[in-house]
Formats: sequence, structure tokens, C-alpha cells
Amino acid sequence: MRHLTFCGLAISFDERVLEPRPWTEAQSAWAAELLSEAGPGPVLELCAGVGHIGLGAIRSTDRHLVMVDVNPAAEEFALHNAAANGLGERIDFRLARLDQALADGERFAVVVADPPWVRSADTSRFPEDPVLAIDGGDDGLDLARACVGLMDRHLADGGSGLLQLGNTTQAETIAAEAARHPEGSVKIVETRAFDRGVLVRLAR
Repeated sequence: MRHLTFCGLAISFDERVLEPRPWTEAQSAWAAELLSEAGPGPVLELCAGVGHIGLGAIRSTDRHLVMVDVNPAAEEFALHNAAANGLGERIDFRLARLDQALADGERFAVVVADPPWVRSADTSRFPEDPVLAIDGGDDGLDLARACVGLMDRHLADGGSGLLQLGNTTQAETIAAEAARHPEGSVKIVETRAFDRGVLVRLAR
């Protein structure tokens, strides 16, 4: 087991899950900023991994957090990390596929998502990372598209979704696809680029 500090939280992980990237503290900080002005409701973390981004987002709030991931090792560490930081009672972890994790009527004030975004053909370039955690399909965006769909269906009125992507090209692809969705669907309203990735905010 390995350990690091993320947003002031003690986070544990091992080789079965993706190692938390320090730059993604920016996603937690942005989510926390949005939560300070958001309406009531819980937070949803998609492709949660060990739960660090969602935990970082809610640590200074009284919000509850629903985490979704398909990897049993992610569930093990996410629940451990929540308990270790005194947040265990505010966590609901759902070990499930994205399309099976949520009920129709569930709504969330903020949704954060860190989906795999590496193209399937390129996963061998990252031998230290579990394939399950980085394989985003033929163009790297299969899971990202699924996350956008869930944001569209499950964001509360006035809510925001924060999606992590690999680069600005991927962000432009998702933005163009979202723009073709019907009026009232979520669209990208802000993009922030970093050395290691891109964060986009989606809203109606």
C-alpha cells in the first residue's frame, strides 16, 4: 500500500488502481468552489477510483458524496480513504457500471468525473497504470461520453459537471458533440487547461 496527501487528505492506494495525480487537486478545488454557490443536494463522483477528487471536493462542506466505479479495489480504497479522513458517514459507494449505478430520479448539485481517456491502442505506453483505469476506447472518449450523458440526466437545476480529459483536442470533440444535442442539454461552458490534462465545466 502506498500513501500521499491530496487536498490535505491522507489517501492510500496500490498498484490495482490509478495513482492519484497531484494536478487533479484543481478539479477538487473547482468543485468545492461551485458547491459554495450550488443549491442543495449531494455530489456525484463518476469513475471515482480511490475517491480522492470527490473527497477533496466535499471535505469542507456538509455534502454527501455518491461514488461510482466498476473496480472492487477502487471501492476498497475509496471507503478506506473516506473513513481515514472522517468522511465515511457521508459516502455511498456504488460498485457498478456507469449505466447501472443511478436511479432515474436522482439529482446532484455537482458531478465530478475522471474517466479513462487514453485510446485503447495507446494503453501499452503506460505500463504502470491499470488498463481498466485508463482505457477510453478507440478514440479515448467512450467513458467521457457516458459521463456527459449522466450529467445531462442527473444534474440538478443550476448544477455543474466537471469532466477531466487528456487534452484540448478531446475537449473540443466533446464540446462539438454536446453542441449538437437538443436545446436544454448540458454544454461545455468553461475550459481550463493544465500541463497534464484539461478540465471542462458543463451546464445547461
